[in-house]
Amino acid sequence: MTQHRRWYDKDPELKEALELLCLSAEDTKDQAAKFILRLQEQVAADVIEKLYETLKQYEGKGSRWYDNDPVMMKAIELLRVAPPNVQRKAAKKLLMALDKNSFEDLEIIEETENSK
Repeated sequence: MTQHRRWYDKDPELKEALELLCLSAEDTKDQAAKFILRLQEQVAADVIEKLYETLKQYEGKGSRWYDNDPVMMKAIELLRVAPPNVQRKAAKKLLMALDKNSFEDLEIIEETENSK
């Protein structure tokens, strides 16, 4: 049985997107974080509260590549608590943007069944 070390290892596209993002230039990371943060519109309020609790716990203290950047940490944690279908859509869009090295005209994730 395969063990997953990180929450995003379960989805190959999400794993690839976050690993590429980790290796990206700082300005690319900033653009990606802004894109991911737009997911807040599609995540329930109780999930957002859990997100803020996690941020308080790890901000500046963790050993993950995004823990020392408060905006990136918020973005990645938001992605982590998003529903799997939203994670997948975001990963695909991140991969496209990272491939093009441009986040211009990158649309927010389409409405999900949960947000209708």
